[in-house]
Amino acid sequence: MNFLALDFETANYYQDSACALGLVRVEDGKIVDQACYLIRPPYRYFVFTYIHGITWEDVESEPDFGQHWENIRPFFENIDFAVAHNASFDKNVLYACCERHGIIKPGVDFKCTMKLSRKVFGLYPTNLPAVCRNFNIDLCHHDALSDTLACAKIMIEILNKAS
Repeated sequence: MNFLALDFETANYYQDSACALGLVRVEDGKIVDQACYLIRPPYRYFVFTYIHGITWEDVESEPDFGQHWENIRPFFENIDFAVAHNASFDKNVLYACCERHGIIKPGVDFKCTMKLSRKVFGLYPTNLPAVCRNFNIDLCHHDALSDTLACAKIMIEILNKAS
């Protein structure tokens, strides 16, 4: 089973304000590729710097989402699903960024490690730090690549339990 774990950090309350993206590709239970991109959002307006530490000055000279797409798109090829922790958030950010930049949305199903951690393991709470503590997964929370690697490892645990 092949899947893509992803995590967005956003600048503000607008769904198309992605300022960082972590991507981790898993094939047959093994992490085979990973990438992290700083993204120049369409707004200079940053609200969530206090969460992730990213400022406009950090991203003002970075490519926007559309310019990054050539590198992002291959991560979506030949996968069975995409996964994120609180997947509805990341799916909505992905779709909003695609729409803003005239990119056809990837036709992939999304799974949510937050919901699956509850369902498969009966875990509560299911915020990312709590689930990572349960599985002894290192986490630098709100670093896009660290969050994505953690999500990928959680999904591997879920798939191992299900098999």
